[in-house]
Amino acid sequence: MTAIALVPAAGSGSRMASATPKQYLDLLGQPLIAHTLRALLGAASIAQVVVVISPADEWWESYDWAALLGESLARLLVLRVGGVSRAESVMNGLTALATSPVDNPQAGQHAQGFATSDDIWVLVHDAARPCITSQQVEAMIVQLEYDAVGGILAVPVADTLKVAVNHSAEPRIAHTTPRAGLWQAQTPQMFRRGPLLAALQDALPEHVAEITDEASALERLGHSPKLIMGSPWNLKVTYPQDLQLAGLLLQANR
Repeated sequence: MTAIALVPAAGSGSRMASATPKQYLDLLGQPLIAHTLRALLGAASIAQVVVVISPADEWWESYDWAALLGESLARLLVLRVGGVSRAESVMNGLTALATSPVDNPQAGQHAQGFATSDDIWVLVHDAARPCITSQQVEAMIVQLEYDAVGGILAVPVADTLKVAVNHSAEPRIAHTTPRAGLWQAQTPQMFRRGPLLAALQDALPEHVAEITDEASALERLGHSPKLIMGSPWNLKVTYPQDLQLAGLLLQANR
């Protein structure tokens, strides 16, 4: 099966308290996103990895991607169509791939994106989840290849959950929420290009606050994505301490 991976990487990562967007923060001597891209490009079923960056991105071209990614760079396309939200970046990326040729000057090529078909599978993955493995991506594709909707990696919630009051000032517990049936969403999130794009177009911009991931856009239209067991090691780098943990996990898996 042929699929593409789409990596929205237009955010600023404000919670990292850094002037550098978190996708470019140093992780074991390389930009964080390089680890993410290497894992996606290592999955044999991924024909193309598409990175969606901001039109004003000042960091991407400062790296030697040929040295970082090797021959797999030929399967990487970069789109400067990132939006103000993750959902908008994904929507813009899917739209751009279907309507115009895409330049990849680092690979010395000019190619039409693979995602011209509404039926092709698209795996949307957070740039800031560098600990995903090629094996996890392949296993997910196998489990969802014939699914009518698609699905996401996720893990069941293990901790007791508390709902807070005064959460912006001095939070106190309002009540405990039962964790039975609750899952923590991860990425990749895998859906066919046509339905995913239609769901995002239907939701934006009026309902952008509701669309925190791709699955939520499909859910809004009545679809029920499948939950695929993920891994607790597939963490998202959000806060400074997460970067150190990601480094430890990557070193342990080498």
